[in-house]
Amino acid sequence: VHLVESGGGLVQAGGSSRLSCAASGRTFSAFAMGWFRQAPGKEREFVAATSWSGSSTSYVDSVKDRFTISRENAKNTVYLQMNSLKPEDTAVYYCAARRTWLPATGQYDYWGQGTQVTVSS
Repeated sequence: VHLVESGGGLVQAGGSSRLSCAASGRTFSAFAMGWFRQAPGKEREFVAATSWSGSSTSYVDSVKDRFTISRENAKNTVYLQMNSLKPEDTAVYYCAARRTWLPATGQYDYWGQGTQVTVSS
């Protein structure tokens, strides 16, 4: 699976942004999809994940009620809607694909190249 993220950029604190991740190469609906992020000097952390159909989702506590993950299998795309952004959300955001549902594990099978999100205060 080849994954390409888009939609990052500079956003003011309190604002919103939507990331997209387009997949190609394998049956997209066969994969659970996740979003991760890595801030400068920090380890990569799990942000959100969605199951194959989108019926199950999982979020890290720090983004619950602010971020929403969704997917459109017909478009081979997964999204991350980010609202009420904070400066601490600044990071490179990566999407990833995994064959089985273990959302918060870092052991995903395929990774995108990442997209920068910068939240200014």
